[in-house]
Amino acid sequence: MPQSSVLQDLAAARESEARRHSALVRVTHWVTFLAFLALLVTGIEVLISHPRFYWGNAGNVNTPALFSLPIPSSRASVTTGYGYVLPDQNGWSRALHFEAAWVLVLAGTLYLIFGLVTGHFLRNLMPARGERSLGRIVAAVRLHLRSPRAGARENDSYNTVQRLTYLLVIVILFPMMVWTGLAMSPAIEGAFPPAVVLLGGRQSARTLHFLLTIALVFFLFGHVLMVALAGFRTRVGAMITGRLPTPEERP
Repeated sequence: MPQSSVLQDLAAARESEARRHSALVRVTHWVTFLAFLALLVTGIEVLISHPRFYWGNAGNVNTPALFSLPIPSSRASVTTGYGYVLPDQNGWSRALHFEAAWVLVLAGTLYLIFGLVTGHFLRNLMPARGERSLGRIVAAVRLHLRSPRAGARENDSYNTVQRLTYLLVIVILFPMMVWTGLAMSPAIEGAFPPAVVLLGGRQSARTLHFLLTIALVFFLFGHVLMVALAGFRTRVGAMITGRLPTPEERP
């Protein structure tokens, strides 16, 4: 075989190893990230208008709260123990919250279809068959706590704990966020009552929505930490360009 052909094959193999994320994965990742930030900021503004949580289908200032956040409200009618109220930003924040939510749903749906059709979930996120037992998962968590990068597959930075965490977010947390968000709407309650009843009521959906948000915020911080430990510039660059640097390109 000619030397030029060997060199071309070697270069192609290295380029294949350097490829990391497809264009659709990168676009949906950043759209989801920006939409989540918008949802987080606007959700906080909405929350400030009534920082009390209930369980069931009804809840108001005259109803005993399941729990309350120790923060002042933006409405004088909501008793929080403070002698002042914050500026009311409920109007614009609700509108932007709904818009950002639909952007996230669209991006998530595209990513889900892509992951199922191309086998992305099975190939890159599903733990290997021998890693799916409870004992192996517990052992992987212990190993992960000692060395966050341990247990990754060859040419892959995702270890068992990371893959399971991403699957948890994609398959459970984000769908539950969408479900609980929709269940707070009176229109959804009228059109699809079981969607609200199964959650325990509209106020229960709001409480679950808040708790799921806290879980996703913890995931976001953990995700950024893992990226930093694996090489922040390299991993973020890969999510922008779609490829990891080859050994020759690394500093």
